[in-house]
Amino acid sequence: MGYSVGQVAKYADVTVRTLHHYDEIGLLSPSGRSSAGYRRYDDSDLERLQSLLFYRELGFPLEEIAAILGDPDADATAHLRRQRELLLSRIGRLQDMVAAVEFAMEARQVGITLTPEERFEVFGNHDPAEHEVEAERRWGGTDAFRESARRTRSYTKEDWLVIKGQAASINQRLALAMTSGIPADDPQATDLAEEHRQHITRWYYDCTYEIHRGLAEMYVADPRFTATIDADGEGLAVYVRAAILANADRAEG
Repeated sequence: MGYSVGQVAKYADVTVRTLHHYDEIGLLSPSGRSSAGYRRYDDSDLERLQSLLFYRELGFPLEEIAAILGDPDADATAHLRRQRELLLSRIGRLQDMVAAVEFAMEARQVGITLTPEERFEVFGNHDPAEHEVEAERRWGGTDAFRESARRTRSYTKEDWLVIKGQAASINQRLALAMTSGIPADDPQATDLAEEHRQHITRWYYDCTYEIHRGLAEMYVADPRFTATIDADGEGLAVYVRAAILANADRAEG
C-alpha cells in the first residue's frame, strides 16, 4: 500500500505542499497511486527524500540536487559516502566558526580590543584570553577582576607592548637570580617579587599580598601557568612562588 503524502510529510517534517512541489518538478515523484489517484510513496521514495532533504539542508539548489540524485552511476552507498564527506566538511567549518566566535566573546569579556594582527604582534602564539577566561571562572565576581576588566578595556597596542616588556624584564631577572644561585628569600629575589606585585597593581588591579600569595600558589598548581613561567628557565615557577611568599612574609612580618 505504501505511504500517503500526509504520512510522508509527517515523517520527514515537511509540508504536503512541499512534497507536491517536488512531484511537480520531477524531483520526487511517488512510485505509485491509490485506486482513487492519491500519491503513494514506497521505501525507495523515502530514501530519495532523505537524500534530497539532506542536500537541501546543506544549501544545494534544487536543480543541483536533481543532477546529483539523477546520476546513474551513484547508488545509495555512494550517496551516503558523499553525504558523510559533506557533513564532515561542514562540521569542520562550523567548529572553526565556533572557535572564532568563542575567542571573540572571550576577548571582549576581558577587554582586549586589539585587532587579530595586533594581538599576534603583541602576544605571538600566546592567547591572552586563555588565562583571563580561567581567571574569570575563578574570580569573576571579585572587585579585582572587575577592576582589571575596566582598565584593560581601554589599553592600546602600545600599552600592551609596554606591559609585556615590563613583565618579561621581571621574569628574566628572576630567572637570572635563580640561575645565579641567589636564594628565593634573598632581598634581590624578594625585591623582584615586589616589583612583580606592583606591576600587577599598576596595570590590572590592587594586588594585595594575600592575592599575590594566591597567584604564587596557582603558578605551581596549574601546569599551564607553570609551563609559561618555566619557559624562561626550568624550575622558575617554583622559584617565583618562593620569592613571592618570602616577600609577603617580609612585608607582613
